[in-house]
Amino acid sequence: MTENIGIGGLRRIADRRAEGRRRRQRNRRFGDARATGGDRMQWVGMVAVSLPGLAALAALLFTWMQVGQASKELRISEQGQITNRFNAAINNLGSKSLDVRLGGIYALQRIMQDSSRDQRTVVSVLSAYVRQHVPVPASGFKSAEEQYTTATDVSAVIAVLGNRPASQDVTREGTPLYPVNLSHVDLRGLRPEVGLKEGSVAGNFRFANLTGADLRFADLSAFNLFSAGLGGANLENASLIGANVKSAGLEGANLKGADLEGANLSEALLDTAVLANTKLRGADLTDADLRRADLRGADFTGAHLTGAKLNGAKLDGARGLAPSTR
Repeated sequence: MTENIGIGGLRRIADRRAEGRRRRQRNRRFGDARATGGDRMQWVGMVAVSLPGLAALAALLFTWMQVGQASKELRISEQGQITNRFNAAINNLGSKSLDVRLGGIYALQRIMQDSSRDQRTVVSVLSAYVRQHVPVPASGFKSAEEQYTTATDVSAVIAVLGNRPASQDVTREGTPLYPVNLSHVDLRGLRPEVGLKEGSVAGNFRFANLTGADLRFADLSAFNLFSAGLGGANLENASLIGANVKSAGLEGANLKGADLEGANLSEALLDTAVLANTKLRGADLTDADLRRADLRGADFTGAHLTGAKLNGAKLDGARGLAPSTR
């Protein structure tokens, strides 16, 4: 058959096949071009539809950045104002005028209320103010010089410290972050008239350091002295009616003649403390450590003494004690 077609016929067949291949290739390229153009048009359409949304997102992002910057600038401005207020209050504390000093004290209280981050500094400054102005003399007080009154500005500081936000000076576990330090200060005759409500446990002095403080004839009935350090403190004839003194350290403290009626003294450390003629009616002394304490003439009527340690305590003339405790 090939011989009949001849060489010329074969060439014509080959040419037709080549032309067919070229035609098919052109058709594919044309189809691809049309498809590519369609895809491009579809993409352009999607972009056109998305533009308003992208613009809104960009505007939202810009607004968020502006708000963040404004908030940052506001915080910086507020801190600057607090710094100025703090400096002014400190200057007022050094004034010779009582009114100006009181203004400085209450200005620091307002700063403490407005800025929780500054509470620690304010507590430290006010505590140092009391320690500087009314320290207990190293030689103690002579009987003829004893006048059981507290200066007005010192009373104001105690009220401010006692009314500070309690939640800001302890950890989540309840341990202190920066307790009040009033060690070895003269607070004789302190009264709760300034800022504290008499008869309520409102004064926040949890974990306070009152070691060696002179608190004779002071009214501490409104104080919360939970876990406070009162070792060696002089509380003779002080009033702690209904006070919270749980877990407080009162080793060697002088509580002679003090009124602790209804007070919570559970788990308190009263080792070697003097409680002669002390009123302890209805007090909670559960698990309290009263070893070697002087309890002569104390009134324990209605007191709770479950688990209390009385080894070596002086109990002559004590009233309201069960025979088993003697």
